Amino acid sequence: MARQRGRRLPLADRPLTEPHPARLPADHPHRAAVLAAHAAALDAGEAGYLDPGTGLFVLTAAFLARRGTCCDQGCRHCPYLG
Repeated sequence: MARQRGRRLPLADRPLTEPHPARLPADHPHRAAVLAAHAAALDAGEAGYLDPGTGLFVLTAAFLARRGTCCDQGCRHCPYLG
């Protein structure tokens, strides 16, 4: 399915706490730390967190869901991927 930037899509059928498996595979070396950082940011209502492995700022699924559209940039916690 082709996506258009900014296109409204339904939310994926998974909790906002669970990233897309292709974006954070089960064998990722920092998976536990990433999930903990994401959960802490969700609990605090923050837009994102610093990735434990790279130090890059990563947006939370809740922030992306509130935005209302998929940007099609490959976000780790994109809530719109099926």
